[in-house]
Amino acid sequence: MNRRASGDVPPEILEAREEERRERDDPEGAVTEQGSGIELDFQAAPASQAALASEATPASVEAGTEVIRRFWATLPASPGVYRMIDAKGDVLYVGKARSLKARVGSYVRGQGHSNRIARMIAETSQMVFVTTATETEALLLEANLIKQLRPRYNVTLRDDKSLPYILLTADSEAPQVVKHRGARNRKGSYFGPFASVWAVNRTINALQRAFLLRSCSDSYYENRTRPCLLFQIKRCSAPCTGEIALSDYAVLAREAEAFLSGRSSVVKERLAAEMTKASEELEFERAARYRDRIAALSAVQSTQGVNTQSVEEADVFAIDEQAGQFCVEVFFFRNHQNWGNRSYFPRADRSLDKAEVLASFLAQFYDDKPPPRAVLLSEEIEEPGLLADALAVKAGRKVEVAAPRRGERRMLTEAACRNAREALGRRLAETSSQMLLLAGLGQALGLAQPPRRIEVYDNSHIMGQQAVGAMIVAGPAGFMKTHYRTFNMKSEDIAPGDDYGMMREMLRRRFARLVKEAQPSPRGSGGEGGADAPSDPDSFPAWPDLVLIDGGAGQVEAARAALAEVGAGGVTVVGVAKGRDREAGRETFFIAGQAPLRLPPRDPALYFVQRLRDEAHRFAIGSHRAKRKREMTRSPLDEIAGIGPSRKRALLHHFGTLKAIQRAALDDLMRIPGVNAATAQAVYDHFHPR
Repeated sequence: MNRRASGDVPPEILEAREEERRERDDPEGAVTEQGSGIELDFQAAPASQAALASEATPASVEAGTEVIRRFWATLPASPGVYRMIDAKGDVLYVGKARSLKARVGSYVRGQGHSNRIARMIAETSQMVFVTTATETEALLLEANLIKQLRPRYNVTLRDDKSLPYILLTADSEAPQVVKHRGARNRKGSYFGPFASVWAVNRTINALQRAFLLRSCSDSYYENRTRPCLLFQIKRCSAPCTGEIALSDYAVLAREAEAFLSGRSSVVKERLAAEMTKASEELEFERAARYRDRIAALSAVQSTQGVNTQSVEEADVFAIDEQAGQFCVEVFFFRNHQNWGNRSYFPRADRSLDKAEVLASFLAQFYDDKPPPRAVLLSEEIEEPGLLADALAVKAGRKVEVAAPRRGERRMLTEAACRNAREALGRRLAETSSQMLLLAGLGQALGLAQPPRRIEVYDNSHIMGQQAVGAMIVAGPAGFMKTHYRTFNMKSEDIAPGDDYGMMREMLRRRFARLVKEAQPSPRGSGGEGGADAPSDPDSFPAWPDLVLIDGGAGQVEAARAALAEVGAGGVTVVGVAKGRDREAGRETFFIAGQAPLRLPPRDPALYFVQRLRDEAHRFAIGSHRAKRKREMTRSPLDEIAGIGPSRKRALLHHFGTLKAIQRAALDDLMRIPGVNAATAQAVYDHFHPR
């Protein structure tokens, strides 16, 4: 009986559980107050001001100034955006101006420049300009160009993972409540953003208990013949099997939309009145159901953390700076409820103050997000009115940008500042510990210097099927999730289950591209695998200082041969062989030219390697499972050119099953609405190749 019930759990619930588990196991990829899925990357300054001064010589600054002066002479005094480009054609900086003539002219003065600006001028050999009608348009264009081009001297925002929303759909007879990321292409009402998937799942669970809305997919909904487990545990009203009339279900959907839109008191008052009425009519079961729904609504509001009285919809930004590093803390408030917070850890030139960093952050943060009605800041930024006008253009309504000085709004910014300070303190402590671990590992393996970039490779498959290779990256800031990569095994020469062959293919593809795209420097142990910019020692290198693979001497030799084929033979490769009985703590390390070595059982460097290996194993298995799941759900219709989701849905709705489509005559295929003659012929030819 229990086995049958478990089979009725909708796949969306299983996916939500799996995603929550991944966030618990993956604290850096998860959205917490210490880390975020979106990484702000400021091009780092060199370690000392002396290094900066040595890079920008008077002669180079004068040469760059002459280049800028030639462009400045013919510039108009109108709003626009300018790009500064170096000799290699790379964009150094993107800026906006109310007057291009005045703004670019400030670079021509030749005095009073900070070291950062002096370096930028010295490297400039070309400039490109775009005029706009207003300064607001210039600000929006500047944000778009920075995200696309990622200039070296700008704040660049790299979206690893978009913020999650709750979507109440409006494209089916029974609206569905689901978690949503990405573009808003589906018809319906969107509510958010939320700071984490965990917060979204928690809220959706409470909404299901309160409004009994379905969360299953349309295909699951359309093929039900009896209610699923969610109906049994009173978290869905089961419109799929007619347990509730569609008109009554529409009332529940409207109540949920009203609650998420901020009209929670009206909804709760109506439910309380219905509960009282049911009690007076002695219908205690119905009254108990209303009581449980009211309790669920209260849970949504009470578990959101610190709620507000006067702030209905706002994003609160606070910034803190310690030891030359910055942390931006963002709190999201919607419908008087705190929907979570996220921390961002930018790397910025030390010459920038907190207000400048925060202003640069805000211009790009809302590039792909709808702004709220109010943006509250901990610092007074330059030109808040211009930012407000730009956000108003995106939102289609007025947006307030302010740094409050008193009242509840000030309390919110102070709370965000406190969280930013604590998160940055923890980050600095973790970075210090990570540096000690890297130094200890480098010493244990006999490296000349502590590694700054470690790449770990692993693969996963079942009897050679759905084979996937995985690469994880670690550095002074911990696991660098934005640098992770997966490799689908493409070579037909690899026998199923050939781990040596898969490792060779993965390393050849990875380092062939690296040799082509990134210029190595002599920092690495072998001359080929160093950092890619010795003049910028704080930046994260593209080349690894150490490559760890899962295996023994044979795996190491195969890996070294693959690297030598593509011209990356100087990279240090270390094999980590599991101990006897695969017991942790008995690992043996294999390094070319050295005898195998083992570290003491309680050595911190050994624990660090175990963490790296386990993370690579987790990432490889997760990638393999995702690929296997896609393969299991793939339809032969997906292989036909010209068949997208709409035509696939039309075919299945008309014929019911794939076998019926396979047996259908060409004339029958042509009569389906939305399927033209060419598409019908393609479908028929696919299933009748002779």
